[in-house]
Amino acid sequence: MIISRAPFRVSFCGGGSDIPAFYEKYGGAVVSTSIKKYMYLCLNPSFDSHQIALKYSQTEIVDDPSKIDHKIFRQVLSDFGIRGVEITSMADISAGTGLGSSSTFTVALLKLLYTYQGRYASNYKIAKEACEVEINKLGHPIGKQDQFAAAFGGLKYYEFQPDGFVKVEPIVMHKDSYAKMQENLLMFYTGKLHSADAILAEQTKSLESENEKIEATKRLVELAKELKAKLEDNNIDALGDCLKANWEIKRTLAKGITNPLVDESYQKAMAAGAKGGKLLGAGGGGFLLFYANEESDRQRIRAALPELRESKFELDQAGCSIVFME
Repeated sequence: MIISRAPFRVSFCGGGSDIPAFYEKYGGAVVSTSIKKYMYLCLNPSFDSHQIALKYSQTEIVDDPSKIDHKIFRQVLSDFGIRGVEITSMADISAGTGLGSSSTFTVALLKLLYTYQGRYASNYKIAKEACEVEINKLGHPIGKQDQFAAAFGGLKYYEFQPDGFVKVEPIVMHKDSYAKMQENLLMFYTGKLHSADAILAEQTKSLESENEKIEATKRLVELAKELKAKLEDNNIDALGDCLKANWEIKRTLAKGITNPLVDESYQKAMAAGAKGGKLLGAGGGGFLLFYANEESDRQRIRAALPELRESKFELDQAGCSIVFME
């Protein structure tokens, strides 16, 4: 039995610049962190060496990978040519909540299967192959930040270069600053799931021709670069301003990114003392993230959003890993 684990991510700024339609022309940059909320995949050899049994939100039992309904399972198991296994998936957070669940699943699956076959694969190789599976083979109109965040983990600066290479840099801070930044972050679930593909497809199309959207995304890249520098200077309060500026730009990039519930909740939190915030993921639902540097403000924000469920979290440093093997 083998169990792999990959962390979900929280993106601070720069999201959207990791879409090929943008970074292949202008280069992109994102600052994000992984959190201690995980996707787990467990593999056990099947009693029937010709059978594949999969258990996720559904159960599938097939004799050939091409017959699998789940697109990522079907593609990756076909690529690896694996049969005679039973794989079960479990997650701390539901899909469609803006924390990169699809890419986290793909990364955890690749880590699992490489280990099962006794083959070494670096985190960069796993992230790159996860992008290949989701973007090129399955045609999802998504970016590359989620795969790299799930593979590498930690607080990182990702630079997406026009030739496709992704530069990964850890953001080094004093441990007290890191702990305080974590304390100052609040995350609330809006209760609404979203489809990232529809929003990102529109965003991708606009980045191919609309100068206004292109210039706005260039500003997101600059925000990511500025935030990296300020965090490395232990200026953690810069995160609040960055989240606010990022959200004001992001909400203009495509229809469906925001909605009345999100806008109302955001305004309530800001009025209660948040220094900044944003909706995580492509938009439309999922989690709202806020930054407040005083405990009294954090308590007022909680009181101002009684209809939303707070999801407490800690920052993660591990990236994808094998947590059990027997």
